[in-house]
Amino acid sequence: MAKWLEGVNLARGMRVGVLGGSFDPPHQGHVHLSNEALKRFDLEKILWLVSPGNPLKPNPPAPIEKRMAAARALIDHPRILVSDFEERHQTRYTFETLSALKSVWPGVNFVWLMGADNLFQFHRWENWRGIMTTMPVGVLARPKLRIAARMSVTSRVFSAARLPSKQARLLACGPAPRWSFVNMPMSGISSSQIRETGTWNHSD
Repeated sequence: MAKWLEGVNLARGMRVGVLGGSFDPPHQGHVHLSNEALKRFDLEKILWLVSPGNPLKPNPPAPIEKRMAAARALIDHPRILVSDFEERHQTRYTFETLSALKSVWPGVNFVWLMGADNLFQFHRWENWRGIMTTMPVGVLARPKLRIAARMSVTSRVFSAARLPSKQARLLACGPAPRWSFVNMPMSGISSSQIRETGTWNHSD
């Protein structure tokens, strides 16, 4: 059992959502998205993958230890787990991370989770086609982003692999490429807005 998920048993056949990001800071929007994903995609657990961040960027995120602690303090749900998998496995890109997850837990039915804003520019991600063919993708968004999602390069290229929202609960039960887009009510809160208020201190 990996130390970063001590006491967690991801068994073969389990349906597990993966939500990656800087979580700088984590907030109720992340919690709400996770709760909706559990229901909409019929998932058993969700992993929050807190990215280490790039220290070469002009505005790096807060130390990962601080963001991990804040995420764990925020969550009050036994099926949502926090992990520093990327830092421990030294994966730089999402495709590498997802491939490593499948290698660590073969047979687990992982689903990559993201918002529709990411779907719109997903074709700019490193090896985005590889991500789509590595594991199913669940996209959650406000209703007003549906048009933008339909216009995205990814939705056009992988149109034949899309599951209708009515079948979203089957997303984890089939091989990639396989993706589904579902609408959900969302608050306007964002990590950048919280940082702008000055209530999130980047220091240790």
